[in-house]
Amino acid sequence: MVTAQLNAPAALFERRGPIALITLNRPHAMNAVNAAVSTAVGAALAEFAADPSLRVCVITGAGKAFCAGADLKELAAGRPILDPDHPERGFAGIVRHFVDKPLVAAVNGFALGGGTEILLACDLAVMSTAAYLGLPEVKRGLVAAAGGLLRLHRQIPPKVAAEAVFTGRSIDAEEALRWGLVNQVVLPNEVLDSALFLAEQIAFNAPLATRASKRIMARSAEVGSEWNAAAWEMNEQEFRAVRSSRDAHEGATAFAEKRTPQWTGA
Repeated sequence: MVTAQLNAPAALFERRGPIALITLNRPHAMNAVNAAVSTAVGAALAEFAADPSLRVCVITGAGKAFCAGADLKELAAGRPILDPDHPERGFAGIVRHFVDKPLVAAVNGFALGGGTEILLACDLAVMSTAAYLGLPEVKRGLVAAAGGLLRLHRQIPPKVAAEAVFTGRSIDAEEALRWGLVNQVVLPNEVLDSALFLAEQIAFNAPLATRASKRIMARSAEVGSEWNAAAWEMNEQEFRAVRSSRDAHEGATAFAEKRTPQWTGA
């Protein structure tokens, strides 16, 4: 059994209609990230981004863990854990790999360190009642350099983020929900189905509008205050492109005709 797991792909990629499902697939190592995981996940995300029939992606882990972070055995041996051909994609092939389609983390279990940083790189998250998050790097003489220190304080109140980072303590599902780190908390056996249902709701909407909405939200931090003229110009550029699309016409027509819109992504 262990031999079969060792020989299995480091991540799995499935298509479920308009939804992509990426599964970190090293359950024997709690889905700890090595170069194979970074390579496989990065390639899967690139395939998802390039396929116009896929509108949203769910990311989860095989077995009882979501992701235990970096593979410490690989680090101790001096081996790299990034994709050697695409190091610019960052840890797990995701934390620096921007995709302008929604990503949903299905946190099925243990997700400390790098596992939390994968969640932070996603747009939405569903979390198991049995799972834990956290950035314990300071307890090991390290820092959460895979995006944890760049993202956590932007997604929850800064002082709450500072406490989590400086103490390195774990965050349970109830607290994660209270601070808005996750969208839903469900029983362990409901995590994937709940995440897929959330993805279905997203996939029902116009793909061009959804992608533009993600780009606007992501880029808003670059241009600063919402009172900044550059922010509004970026907003208007995205809006003009969407407004002139066939899907925008279809949305209005379908509403007037009281029918379900048929999106083409054009």
